[in-house]
Amino acid sequence: MDRKKYYITTAIAYTSGKPHIGNTYEAVLADSIARFKRQQGYDVFFQTGTDEHGQKIEMKAEEAGVTCKEFVDQVSGEIKNIWDMMNTSYDKFIRTTDDYHEKQVQKIFKKLYDQGDIYKGHYEGMYCTPCESFFTESQLVDGKCPDCGRPVTPAKEEAYFFKMSKYAQRLIDHINEHPEFIQPVSRKNEMMNNFLLPGLQDLCVSRTSFKWGIPVDFDPKHVVYVWLDALTNYITGIGYDCDGESTEQFKKDWPADLHLIGKDIIRFHTIYWPIFLMALDLPLPKQVFGHPWLLQGDGKMSKSKGNVIYADQLVDFFGVDAVRYFVLHEMPFENDGVITWELMVERLNSELANTLGNLVNRTISMSNKYFGGEVSSTGVTEPVDEDLKAVVLGTKKKVADKMEELRVADAITEIFALFKRCNKYIDETMPWALAKDESKKDRLAEVLYNLVEGICIGASLLESFMPETTEKILSQLNASKRTYEELDTFGSYPSGNKVTEKPEILFARLDVKEVMEKVEAMRAAETAADAPKEEQKEEEPVVDIEAKPEVTFDDFMKMQFQVGEIIACEEVKKSKKLLCSQVKIGSQVKQIVSGIKSNYKPEDMVGKKVMVLVNLKPAKLAGILSEGMILCAEGLDGELALMTPDKDMPAGAEIC
Repeated sequence: MDRKKYYITTAIAYTSGKPHIGNTYEAVLADSIARFKRQQGYDVFFQTGTDEHGQKIEMKAEEAGVTCKEFVDQVSGEIKNIWDMMNTSYDKFIRTTDDYHEKQVQKIFKKLYDQGDIYKGHYEGMYCTPCESFFTESQLVDGKCPDCGRPVTPAKEEAYFFKMSKYAQRLIDHINEHPEFIQPVSRKNEMMNNFLLPGLQDLCVSRTSFKWGIPVDFDPKHVVYVWLDALTNYITGIGYDCDGESTEQFKKDWPADLHLIGKDIIRFHTIYWPIFLMALDLPLPKQVFGHPWLLQGDGKMSKSKGNVIYADQLVDFFGVDAVRYFVLHEMPFENDGVITWELMVERLNSELANTLGNLVNRTISMSNKYFGGEVSSTGVTEPVDEDLKAVVLGTKKKVADKMEELRVADAITEIFALFKRCNKYIDETMPWALAKDESKKDRLAEVLYNLVEGICIGASLLESFMPETTEKILSQLNASKRTYEELDTFGSYPSGNKVTEKPEILFARLDVKEVMEKVEAMRAAETAADAPKEEQKEEEPVVDIEAKPEVTFDDFMKMQFQVGEIIACEEVKKSKKLLCSQVKIGSQVKQIVSGIKSNYKPEDMVGKKVMVLVNLKPAKLAGILSEGMILCAEGLDGELALMTPDKDMPAGAEIC
């Protein structure tokens, strides 16, 4: 009988740099879903890969002094190595620089142009370089990119556009008719209310201001804009051909059963991508799941904050499966999760070393101590056994139900509930007490048999999430992994089988103080390694921005700049970016709202002397009146720094 297919993808990782643990989480999450579907008997195809074109990569390669291809080869290889290190069982690793992908993108672009969905025009709007996205003024949040919060710059260039509005109503109807299409539901509501229902703007799908991209073959000065290039990997990777020569694999696997992506790119996958597919007359993916972010304890990971954690660092400290357990189990279904070194140690000690590792070790040790390692079923049962068996056999359905809803963390919780029930069973039956009574020998044997059987079933269910640990447990128990169908049966462990004589500690407990000392030493070594590189730089990094139109001296003299002293500051409620400051300027106090919350806390602002544009026309931001502008400088990574006088100047001093 033919197995039911299941095609799952991750977003392809952008090759601008090494992925941190938050990026790695997505690959591990997709792997756990793919492995579980295989266990259930599905014919799974799991695709991941790298997104390798765009202006940001062109800039990064230039900074590194290498060609764009050399740069992406290095970074793509690093990403693939990390995915392999984390034991992800992908079937295909696609790169958008692969020849077959580039050729299909060119053909898709030409097809959409020929049928009138793409037309040539000029783009003038606000552009976010890190996100490689254009926005209208109305889409900006506090004048900044609505996706990443960084500043945007005006941009104007000749471009090709896709007629998004042509398919908008059809997409709205599809979303309404398929409530499962966008998950979680909060993401669906966001897309409908913020983008689709207000009306879609036509989408820029080519660029001329940089060269690192797939050329539009009939107009070579244009390169295909990143999203039309990147999103099509989901079909080119399985053999799509827009001339009608698609492979048998494409015909079998498309539409995708699940696109697993980060919540920050949900718009591209649930609006742009479905509309592209409609234009190509292809069915839409069955489901797009926008997972939350994995944050450091002090917020979103960024190099500028110095709080980035990488997967290989964690693996060096804790091992692959401990890291897999943490990122899968600690990430809520809909809200952002948190990772810290201290929390990793706590979970390893409590859940992995104690609940699971100690259970396996105690069971094997007692089997060796009381029966020379032989595990036998004697049939001497008591009522407490039935409750254990009910929990063990009921876990399969509970896990399956959670996985059907993509609640991976909850599925792992169910498996560990099984292991906790086994630990409780030891406390209830007290094997050490039974061992003192010769007449209870057969009962003791049955207790240990039940424990081994329960652990075998639990370990088999654990494989999708912690495959190496499953293998280690079953090896020590001298047992085979159960098939999905066999997980409904209690008592399959061969009676008379022998466990290992020397059980291996699955997870060694760690001392948090010792771990943090090693972490600090690691960070110090990284800083020292970077220091010589800084000294060797011939010149400081610079920032080039697009020049604005020239102004006359008279125009400039209309602006009044003065030194202001911040005497009070508070966060603006319901805003992630705004601070409201009371600024003393001479004998006046002005209220000024600034989008600097990501870089400054209110208490840090008080007492600072800053540069203020004082005659800016008052305006309301987030409903609060702002009577001027506090000036900042912005670095390469979006970091903001207040402009302050290098000598102590009185509040109100003119800046001239």
